[in-house]
Amino acid sequence: MCNNYRLHVPANQLAVPFTDIGRRLILPDGIPNLEPTDYRIGDRAPVVLAGEGGLQLVMTPWAWKGPTGKPVFNFRSEGRSFAGSTRCLIPADGFYEFTEPKVAGKKTKWRFTLIDQPWFWIAGVVKEGAFAMLTTEPGPDVAPYHDRQIVVLPPGAGAHWLDLSAPEELILRPSPLGSLFVERVYP
Repeated sequence: MCNNYRLHVPANQLAVPFTDIGRRLILPDGIPNLEPTDYRIGDRAPVVLAGEGGLQLVMTPWAWKGPTGKPVFNFRSEGRSFAGSTRCLIPADGFYEFTEPKVAGKKTKWRFTLIDQPWFWIAGVVKEGAFAMLTTEPGPDVAPYHDRQIVVLPPGAGAHWLDLSAPEELILRPSPLGSLFVERVYP
C-alpha cells in the first residue's frame, strides 16, 4: 500500500484548478511553506477540505489510529459510500510502491507520476483529525507492482470528489492504462 508520497509543488499552484472553475481556496493559516517533501505515515501534510466559508488548505496528520492501535493510512473504497464523510484532496506529484527483491535490506522503490500533468490529487477521507488515502483495485500501470492502488485524480477533477458532483463509482476507480509513468528510484 502507499505509505510514501511526494509533493514538490508550490502551494499557490494548488489553487489554480479551483480558480479555473470560479472557486476560491482559503488558506486559514496563511500560505504554507511547502518545501519539496516526501511524506510518510504520521507526517503533517497539506490537504484540501470543503469547510466553512469554502475550500480550505490545511495541514493534517497522515493516518488515524485503527481499532488495534495500528495507523490507518490507506482505506479501501469499494462497497462504501462517502457521502456522509469528510472528504479531502491530498496534493502530490508522485507516489511510491515497494517490491521485492531486497537490496541491502531494502525493497525496490518505484515512483509513479501522472503523465502530462505536473501534479495530481489523491482522494482521501478525514477522521479523528487525520487523513487516509482511498484505495481501489490496481489499474494496469500499477498492477505489476501492487495489488491495490490509491485513487489518483487529475487537478481539474478534484472538486468532483469534494462536492460529489459525479457518482462515486466514476471518481473512485483505478487509473487507466498509460496514465501513470513508472520509474525505479532505488536501487
